[in-house]
Amino acid sequence: MTYMGEDRMASEIIFEQIPLRPLGREEIHRLETALLIGTLFRPDVLQEIRESEERLTWIDSLAVAAGALARDKAGMSIREIAEDLGRSEGTIRNHLAGKTKAGKLVRETFEKLVRGELKVPLPGMAVSREVEELRGKVSKLEEELKSLREKYEAEKKQREELENTLRRVREELERIVQLIR
Repeated sequence: MTYMGEDRMASEIIFEQIPLRPLGREEIHRLETALLIGTLFRPDVLQEIRESEERLTWIDSLAVAAGALARDKAGMSIREIAEDLGRSEGTIRNHLAGKTKAGKLVRETFEKLVRGELKVPLPGMAVSREVEELRGKVSKLEEELKSLREKYEAEKKQREELENTLRRVREELERIVQLIR
């Protein structure tokens, strides 16, 4: 798994070099983790978890389905998977056959992984985008403020010049009035 980002900020997890046919415990764990994270952060799954009264059961089912599929891809038997995960063989069969919602979702995630389409937004990504948008707005406002200050200074200078001209004209008029009297 690697983290990819735009402009200094990580925006999503892209799953690279995840073994689709794992060999050994470490590779099984990597595939299992990718399947669980990839499934867990899907918007529809996050919504389901938020609305579910049995959140822990739902998350546990996803974890078991991800673990079962990773071990199945490693060539383990149903019995070995059931023993390894501490679940019944029936539960493992149901997950692998897609008879459970968790099993279907994890299978869909695996298929995305196979096609190279599995990308997961990082949880803080929406906030990061908002921060970047706000930074852009602040930058525009700072430029506008700078422009307004420059205009103010130009207007101030012009006003001072006009006041000086007016003062000179007034003095000249007073001098002319004095000469006429």
